[in-house]
Amino acid sequence: MTQRTNIPGTSPYEPIIGFSRAVRIGNHVHVSGTGPVGADSGDVAQQTEQCLTLIATALQNAGSSIEHVYRTRMYLTHTEDWEAAGRIHGKFFSITRPAATIVVVAALLNPAWRIEIEADAFIPA
Repeated sequence: MTQRTNIPGTSPYEPIIGFSRAVRIGNHVHVSGTGPVGADSGDVAQQTEQCLTLIATALQNAGSSIEHVYRTRMYLTHTEDWEAAGRIHGKFFSITRPAATIVVVAALLNPAWRIEIEADAFIPA
């Protein structure tokens, strides 16, 4: 039987909604949609950097790293933000180049957020 481990984060929404920052199942880690908590008032580049920094911390806590991400999903609230967000994503993933999706949505949980990001990674044997 594959072991499941919930990885908590620092989001104030975790206990309210009932979710974990990440879930490790076997050698895979699935990181929940991560908003830019702590950079709420920043521009989209700052918010993207914060999302990916929080994701990197969650991955480290799960036994993986940002270098082992194979899939990301970015949710933007403004179409024109795609390039600024994409450049920061590229800074983090210029070598590994995971499969990535950008979707424009009407709104996110916090109205100040311009981006939220999910990620999937593996833990090398």
